[in-house]
Amino acid sequence: MLAPILPSPSSSPADSPKPLLQAIAGVKPTRRPVWFMRQAGRSLPEYRRVREGIGMLDSCFMPELLAEITLQPVRRHDVDAAILFSDIVVPLKAAGVGVEIVAGRGPVMERACSSADECASVPILEGDIPELTEGIGLIRQGLTASQTLIGFAGAPFTLASYLVEGGPSKNHEKTKTMMHANPHAWHTLMQRLTPTIIRFLEIQIAAGVEVVQLFDSWVGFITERDYREHVLPYSTQILDAVAQLGVPRIHFGVGTGELLGAMSEAGSEVMGVDWRVPLDVAATRMVTPRVLQGNLDPALLFAGESVVRDEVARICAEADRACASGDALGHIFNLGHGVLPHTDPDAITRAVECVHQH
Repeated sequence: MLAPILPSPSSSPADSPKPLLQAIAGVKPTRRPVWFMRQAGRSLPEYRRVREGIGMLDSCFMPELLAEITLQPVRRHDVDAAILFSDIVVPLKAAGVGVEIVAGRGPVMERACSSADECASVPILEGDIPELTEGIGLIRQGLTASQTLIGFAGAPFTLASYLVEGGPSKNHEKTKTMMHANPHAWHTLMQRLTPTIIRFLEIQIAAGVEVVQLFDSWVGFITERDYREHVLPYSTQILDAVAQLGVPRIHFGVGTGELLGAMSEAGSEVMGVDWRVPLDVAATRMVTPRVLQGNLDPALLFAGESVVRDEVARICAEADRACASGDALGHIFNLGHGVLPHTDPDAITRAVECVHQH
């Protein structure tokens, strides 16, 4: 049986401001906000217990379990935000695409898309996802007045790559081939995916998420030229749709140091930066100053408390320099990607404590 979800305190956000929302708004937060991608997951023994015998995608459609998993790291680590427990392929599953998550491999499609006709047949998510709405309501009940709920969706390039490759790929050769040799099929697929992603985010926002992150796992494998032609218009369309709903937006991709300028043109208030680029350098690559998010190397959580403390100090100093120079508007501390499965939970908690001291 799941532990009960504790109700939120009665204090209003005005009485207890949310550091993450303050940082996004360009206001000096009450403390430097921190949350971690994949903070809910295999690094936590309580997660492994409640998910035992339950498939990953199944757990994303079970409201009480979804809420419990989302709240576990918030209770344990004192992070400033909960990130909705979900998976990049959940909107595809909800739309009717045949997809399963295979242990040790990742999302695997029932069939790959290799032609324009197959791309045109990819279903579009149009209805609601009641399980998701209910789960978000339960999460909101379990957060304090100072904690923010972040929703997220996979960005169109990453979803398209899964569909074209049939699953994870090391080289994305089929994806790049379609982009260049059959651009009609590629754009057909992106035009099918974009409304699904928008609808998935709309459902989350209507249910109560306060910030959304558009997460492009694989986009760092392509050139800036290809990004501008084949990806940027669709990511921009998604972020524009969210802007009309009045919710702040985070945009993040892995291995995207050379794409940061182009990605910042898509219009998010916050740009996530992976660990490969110092934050003050990354800030100079944006088309206009943004709030920065990042960027501790997740592997360094294994290196010991003194190393993590030094790295946190360095990253916070880089972000502060970028803000002082006018190249950035604020900083949300995060990893440069997700928490690794075998990370010691106590190392995560200590890192959060360290961030809050800066």
